[in-house]
Order: sequence, then structure tokens, then C-alpha cells
Amino acid sequence: MPKMKTHSSAKKRFKLTGKGKVKRFQARTSHLMRKKSKKAKTRLNGSTLASPADEGRIKKLLCVK
Repeated sequence: MPKMKTHSSAKKRFKLTGKGKVKRFQARTSHLMRKKSKKAKTRLNGSTLASPADEGRIKKLLCVK
């Protein structure tokens, strides 16, 4: 049986925290930023945790149990 390969796009988009939760970046930050208020842009900075409902699917793509 060959080794499992990590999904290339998933490894670029997601990271695991120390406790095994999935960290992701905010959506809606790539373009059309001039329409957004400063408050909205500040809120979109940084990362957040992925939904627990999606966590299992993401971990499967990352080949993590």
C-alpha cells in the first residue's frame, strides 16, 4: 500500500494548532478592499478556527487523524 499524499491546496490553506484544531484564514480579503470600511478590513486580518463540522474533512485532506 503506498503512502497517503497530502492534498496540495489544503496544505496551503490550513494549519493545525497545538491542540489539533484547524486554523484557517478569513475569506473575502483578496480583492474589492476599497469598498470595505477600515473596521471591516481590520476584522478580516489574521486567522480563525475552522468550523468543527468541517474539521474532519480537512484533517482527512491533510492526512492527519
